[in-house]
Amino acid sequence: MSWKGLRVIPTWRHGRERLYVCLPDGGNVAWYDREAARVNVLSDDRRDEVLHALAPFLAGPVAVGPPPVPTPAELARLALHPDDDLAPNRPGEALLVALEREPGPAHRLRPDPRRRALAAEQATGTALDRLDGAGWHTLHSLPLPGGDRVHHLLIGPGGLFALHVLPARRQRVRIGDPLVTLGRRTPQPLLRRVRADADRASHALTAQVHPVLVLVEPAHVTVTAPPRSVRVLTDGELPGLARTGGTLKPADVEALHATARDRATWARL
Repeated sequence: MSWKGLRVIPTWRHGRERLYVCLPDGGNVAWYDREAARVNVLSDDRRDEVLHALAPFLAGPVAVGPPPVPTPAELARLALHPDDDLAPNRPGEALLVALEREPGPAHRLRPDPRRRALAAEQATGTALDRLDGAGWHTLHSLPLPGGDRVHHLLIGPGGLFALHVLPARRQRVRIGDPLVTLGRRTPQPLLRRVRADADRASHALTAQVHPVLVLVEPAHVTVTAPPRSVRVLTDGELPGLARTGGTLKPADVEALHATARDRATWARL
C-alpha cells in the first residue's frame, strides 16, 4: 500500500512484525512496531505523511517519535554477525538439522526417537516463548563444545535457568538422585548431566544458572530422593517459572541475553 509515494512493507524479525514505511527509492523513513505500539519516525517533517500511510494498520493508540537510543545490550546484539547470533535458533534446532541431514529409513519398526525428542523440545520452547511478554527471554538449542547443548536457556527477572527436556509421553518417571527411570528402561544418571550443563552455562555467563529437568507429558512422576539443586517440572508447570522472585534488574536481563546469544560465549568453554 502507498500514500504520496510512501510504501508500507511488512517484515518479520525474530518473531515480531514490523511495518516499514519506505520512499520510492527504497529508503526507510519510519517503522511501526505492533508489539510495542510505537511508530518510530526518522524524519519529523514526514510525521503526518507517515501516519497517513500507516493509518489502515494502526490498532488503537500508539506512541510516535524518534527511535529510542539503543541500550548497550542492543548495540552488542546489532554488532553480532548473523552466523554468530543464536537467538533465531528454533526449539530443537540441532535435532531439526540432524533429521534434515539424515532422515533415517522411510519405514521403521519403531518411531525415530529423535522425532519424539524434537516434539518435546518444541512443546517446551512454545511454552517458554509465551513468557517473553513478562520480561523473560528464551534461547534454544545452545551448542556446547564436545557436541552437547543446552536445550533451552531462560533469562528473566527470576534468574537464569538451563532446561533439559525429557520426552515422557504416557510413561511413568521415577527420580532418585542422580538416577532417572523412564518407564521400564534402565535407570540413567541424567541429573548429573542436567547439573553439568547448568554449571557450564554458569561458567560461560559468569552468573548463576539454575538446572531444570522438564518432563514432557509424563503419566506419573515419583520422586524417591529429592534432587540436589535440580528443579523437576512437567511441561504444564513451566509458566510457574515466570512467578519466581525477582533477582535481576531489566538491564541485567538484557545484558545477559546479549551475551548468551553470542556463539563465541559458548565456544570459549
